[in-house]
Amino acid sequence: MNAKKTTDNCHTLAQTKKNTLRLFFWSVVWALATAGVAFGPKNLWNFNKWLTITAVLIHIGLGLGMIRVFKQFLLGLDELQRKIHLDAMALSLGIGLVFGGSYEMLEDIKLIPFQPEIPHLLTVMYLTYAVGAILGIRKYQ
Repeated sequence: MNAKKTTDNCHTLAQTKKNTLRLFFWSVVWALATAGVAFGPKNLWNFNKWLTITAVLIHIGLGLGMIRVFKQFLLGLDELQRKIHLDAMALSLGIGLVFGGSYEMLEDIKLIPFQPEIPHLLTVMYLTYAVGAILGIRKYQ
């Protein structure tokens, strides 16, 4: 019985590593596509309408693929790991909603001299998720 348990654990660890690498790959590709959509129209194809539409559609398709891979990543985790990541995502969503709403109003009420940008919000949400996951892992060690 212990041999079966050890084999199952090795398989689970190998599958988690494989899912993590797939998620990393899709995240990098999506980030590069994001950069392409952000900088391509101005710097590469002079705001050509069809190239821009194509780039946006590719970006959305890659984003949907990344979401699917992230779901597979979560489903491949054990219950504790899944709880840690879901708690981190809940924290990230909450911070994103609260921060995003407040951040957008700061320009309207003249507390900041620049227009709020979505990448700023995405950065806050990413960092919140990362910190939440790290704290969750430390909590259950």
